[in-house]
Amino acid sequence: MESNEQQHTTRPTMRALIQRTHRGPNDLVLATDHPRPTPGPGEYLIRVGAAGVNFADVMQTRGTYGGGPQPPYAAGFEAVGEIVGIGPDVGGPLRLGDHVVGAGPGAFAEYMTMPAAGVVPVPAGWTDAEAIGLVLNWATALAALKPLGGIERGEVVLVHAAGGGVGQAAVRLARHYGARVIATASPDKHDTVRALGADEVLDRRRPDLAAEIARMTGGVDLVLESVGQATFEVGLSVAKPFTGRIVVFGAASGDAVLSTHDLIFDHQVQVKGLHIGALAVAAPSLYESLLGELDALIAQGVYLPGAPHIHPLAEGPEVLRHLEAGRTRGKFVLDPWR
Repeated sequence: MESNEQQHTTRPTMRALIQRTHRGPNDLVLATDHPRPTPGPGEYLIRVGAAGVNFADVMQTRGTYGGGPQPPYAAGFEAVGEIVGIGPDVGGPLRLGDHVVGAGPGAFAEYMTMPAAGVVPVPAGWTDAEAIGLVLNWATALAALKPLGGIERGEVVLVHAAGGGVGQAAVRLARHYGARVIATASPDKHDTVRALGADEVLDRRRPDLAAEIARMTGGVDLVLESVGQATFEVGLSVAKPFTGRIVVFGAASGDAVLSTHDLIFDHQVQVKGLHIGALAVAAPSLYESLLGELDALIAQGVYLPGAPHIHPLAEGPEVLRHLEAGRTRGKFVLDPWR
């Protein structure tokens, strides 16, 4: 296995997508001679097999992602690949040649580093592309529904942006846990979302969205909010007073504002924020329990191998432009070796 590691890492440079400014995906360019990273203490060097594309990547290109990197930087942060190098102070059972899924800087590249503490082995028999989303999309959806959302059988769950990577996972999981699912998505994604088990699918742009949801449900127990400004008021309006929960993990349409006056006099609901990376650091035991439950869901056949849309690395800027414009459906990945 040592010779395998040397074979992969002798070339000092690599192909990578570099974000040059904060002016959006148009300033994301392919470099063919970017320095290959070296694993530091507590890190693995990964030969990237598939890099996940997320709306957070779009936000980083615009400089609107909290704590995001400053340009120029190697873009991307979610990936699956083979361990080809191990930095100092790394323990545990994983070895060179194992395939893992995790997060780290510079995923839109042939090689990247990942903190060893956050990686998860690729499920047996799955390809790299099939495992993308395990520690991001599915873990986020699960955290929003269970430990933060407190989902119970028979409750009503509203899932915004249900056609995206987290949204699709949330619909499937909510149905698995016995909830009635009301989903919003653009009309061209309605059939996809219905096929995942949503009881009702609505266009989030319809002007009477809140009234229609209230008419259909009489009040929602749990709202999964990732759109932000365009739908946040809807969630506040339809969540049941006092017992209704809203879990916020995205703001694709921009930030929404909620005041103490709103919470006291207008919308007496429970609002919780979620960032899966911050959760993994701040509450590691909770994160470990999420990963354990995901393992069980895989074993039960609830979480099946993914079928993402795979694009060559050079098409990354175009994929991000489509994602920003809301013209994508499901999960997209980049293959650095194409």
